[in-house]
Amino acid sequence: MDRQQIFHHLRQNPSISVLIIGAGINGIGTFRDLALQGIDVLMVDKGDFCSGASAASSHMVHGGIRYLENGEFRLVREAVQERNRLIENAPHYVNPLPTVIPIFKWFSGLFNAPLKFLGWLDKPSERGVVVIKAGLMMYDAYTREQGTVPRHEFRFKRESLGKYPYLNPEVICTARYYDGSMTSPERICIDLLRDGEAASTQARALNYTSVKGASADTVILNDQLNDDIIKVQPKIVINAAGSWIDITNQRMGYDTRMIGGTKGSHLILDHPQLRTAIQDNEFFFENNDGRIVLLFPLLDKVIVGTSDIPIDDPETARCTEEEVDYFLEMIRIVFPGITVDRSHIIYRFSGVRPLPASDAARTGQISRDHRIEVLDPDEVVHFPIYNLIGGKWTSFRAFSEQATDKILAYLHQTRQISTRDLAIGGGRDYPYTEAAEQGWIDSISAKTGCEKERINILYKRYGTRAAEIARATCGRDDALLRNLPDYSREEIKFIVREEKVLHLDDFLLRRSNLAKLGQVSRECMDEITDCIAEELNWSDQQKQKEIQRFHEILLDHHGVRI
Repeated sequence: MDRQQIFHHLRQNPSISVLIIGAGINGIGTFRDLALQGIDVLMVDKGDFCSGASAASSHMVHGGIRYLENGEFRLVREAVQERNRLIENAPHYVNPLPTVIPIFKWFSGLFNAPLKFLGWLDKPSERGVVVIKAGLMMYDAYTREQGTVPRHEFRFKRESLGKYPYLNPEVICTARYYDGSMTSPERICIDLLRDGEAASTQARALNYTSVKGASADTVILNDQLNDDIIKVQPKIVINAAGSWIDITNQRMGYDTRMIGGTKGSHLILDHPQLRTAIQDNEFFFENNDGRIVLLFPLLDKVIVGTSDIPIDDPETARCTEEEVDYFLEMIRIVFPGITVDRSHIIYRFSGVRPLPASDAARTGQISRDHRIEVLDPDEVVHFPIYNLIGGKWTSFRAFSEQATDKILAYLHQTRQISTRDLAIGGGRDYPYTEAAEQGWIDSISAKTGCEKERINILYKRYGTRAAEIARATCGRDDALLRNLPDYSREEIKFIVREEKVLHLDDFLLRRSNLAKLGQVSRECMDEITDCIAEELNWSDQQKQKEIQRFHEILLDHHGVRI
């Protein structure tokens, strides 16, 4: 169903089993899981899909080795196992990532770590070789049987400096272990969403649809495109609004304090020397204040992050100039000979982690684990509200499974299918070897008439979903964009049509990596706007409004002017 068909259906049939509020990774993961079990489910978000904290991640999937100091062994075990499952289930977007820890002390932190674990110390201390070695041994042990990624290794000073010539010469050794990289979290969300809709005709999703209020058995929704009101009658509500959970509950008549979010900001740098210095590794290290920070390879660019700052209003989350100074200064710890300044910044982004409300002295002490808090039916509303608190990108599947199992129990239903080993979107039937990949490309080219080079580009961008896109676009009156020849007009129209694009920024910021990689020129933007306008029947006036909207978002949220 398209958007208007969904609204029409809901007006005729307002009763639904499950309403999910919030289409970040936890909401979308739960949406897919419920759809696979045959449950009729509606998911809404006041913005676009994956447009909040889920889009502002560090673009890596990891177990959180530092959480071991807080005694969160269950969380780390779950996260490293889920990391491996993501690498296996979404190989088109998630790949093993060698992660390097530069170490400058031998025994530092040896006594601080157990004191932190016991809750007797909240001040961070620089971790030395012994502490890091112990942590990595435990980290590897949690997934020894899976064998998805190699085990950790250490290099002493001479070998480390030989391997990483730009590295700070004061280093005494480096540790290397593996986590995972995800170049496009937004596209993983879209794949999950489409998988859910494909699994059941009773699974429906709406972006730009907000909660206006609730009473008795009804939730009032607002279509933000035309300000229309729609009323639905759910048996159960899942509040997956992330850092907006308390705000959403207030709109439904409850004054809650479940969330105490912290802001995490990042920079994306166009800096060939720094990109060469990190090679294809993430560098994961401590800043002078004890905060764990990172340098991450994003294709030919470098992500720098992240901060961890308490924030009250998620709408105000922006990467500040103070954070920029913090990031630029921290790079000198690891690569003191490389000059990085504001001229290298091509993109900034910031999001709010939906952490539980906490009185912890330091934000790093707040648990990254997940839990479900239930508001039982009462005189205000006649349905329960399941609030999804906390969580990590890496462990979304496990959290979604937990939420789905609780919903199924409430509805007296049983699980039909597990998501544990279920491929995601373009990771389905994925060719893992070079020979298999070339055979797949040759086959799709022969079936569709598309040139092999074009199939290869689509494959790198969408995984095996490239076959679907090739069938829909090849053989038609298609043309490559003049200013962005990696994309074609029909490809863009297909994405707009099939992935619920409603605004120009939906495509440039979330259905593609174009904006964050600094690839959107004015000429490129105009071409893409024309393609979207043809598909959505925008007038010239609407096209100008969309361009203006994109300019404002890009400057206000990401510090970019084009």
